[in-house]
Amino acid sequence: QVPVVESGGGLVESGGSLRLSCATSGFTFSLFAMGWYRQAPGKQRELVAGITTDGGTDYADSVKGRFIISRDNAKDTVYLQMNSLKPDDTAVYYCNTKSWAAANRLWGQGTLVNVLS
Repeated sequence: QVPVVESGGGLVESGGSLRLSCATSGFTFSLFAMGWYRQAPGKQRELVAGITTDGGTDYADSVKGRFIISRDNAKDTVYLQMNSLKPDDTAVYYCNTKSWAAANRLWGQGTLVNVLS
């Protein structure tokens, strides 16, 4: 069973917003740093945003000031609020624990974000 399920993607116009959710199960969520990653067509998967167990955050330069990652340990869920979306943000977005991502393990299906120009 895949421990992460992403949702919230869709089709949006440039400048619009979306909120992605990642529901997790099967592990003690509060003990793991989490990340949102994305893979655009023909490109490598990249880290977009990360959040530590105590809420510290970091972002790729390309999304700083536009995206906000957060977590709700009571719901075992991590979120990605995406604002001022650009066509370059078009990708499949995945969440994972930082450690599993580093080992390239246990990826979910992802959720597609398509930003129209």
